[in-house]
Amino acid sequence: MINVMKQEGLERSCNPAPVGRWGPDRRLEFIEYRLRWAGRLNRSDLTSFFGISIPQASLDLAEYARRAPRNLAYDKRTRSYVLGDLFEAIFPATNHERYLGDLLRESGEADSHLKSFLGWHPPVASTPVPRRHLNGDLVATIVQAIRANQALRVVYQSMSRPEPYARRLTPHALAHDGQRWHVRAYCHLHQQFRDFVISRILAVESSEPDRPRGLEDRQWHHMVRLVLAPHPELTEAQRRAIELEYGMVGGSCEFECREALLFYVLRQLRLDDNPGATAKEQQIVLQNRKELEPLLPGA
Repeated sequence: MINVMKQEGLERSCNPAPVGRWGPDRRLEFIEYRLRWAGRLNRSDLTSFFGISIPQASLDLAEYARRAPRNLAYDKRTRSYVLGDLFEAIFPATNHERYLGDLLRESGEADSHLKSFLGWHPPVASTPVPRRHLNGDLVATIVQAIRANQALRVVYQSMSRPEPYARRLTPHALAHDGQRWHVRAYCHLHQQFRDFVISRILAVESSEPDRPRGLEDRQWHHMVRLVLAPHPELTEAQRRAIELEYGMVGGSCEFECREALLFYVLRQLRLDDNPGATAKEQQIVLQNRKELEPLLPGA
């Protein structure tokens, strides 16, 4: 039985030094990332990050210059390569979303520099939230059960019962709601697919073979459309600000999510429980709420 309340000292120990040599394209991606977001790099950046030789770093820089000659220039004064005036990215992974994601991790993880290409970067902060306790052994057990199509007998602390109780789950996917990790699983007790907060699983008592069930989870595979628009009570200037913030075109924006995650998406956007909110309380509205209401819990 896995007791998830035990300490995980090994998992909290320091990570090993990064990152190995990786492949040549990965090193070229690093060159582009540092050029775009730090504005410069030299051979020592490559040698220290990847553990390669100076001649190899020189070859990598020469190869990148061959592929994208307008993206870098050599500055003799600083003896480094700097961002070219006509820079155009050739690696999609150097985009702004990855960079901002790296900055976000940097703001919350002491060892994030071991996992990202960040060099120089501006100061960054994020809103602190309490960390949810997760047991690494438990997560590994769930992942292995998904891969092997196993059912797990778990002890779970739900919000609806005062005491933990055992139930049999067949997990098939993991999901993150922006704050917590869930396991998406078939609940044999209720005979339906549900989400279970992983940190509320107190123990795994046993496992047994089961059939693959992931394809049976219609809510997981069904994608739903959400249409957002500025609150109609906003002024014209306020509406323009909201349209810019959300990248709206023609006064609205659309995106999709899994039906199984719809509740969490609406909760994050604060659109879950107060459809009649004023513009002061809620700056956006869900234009197709009537279309989605039958899919929400309690419908």
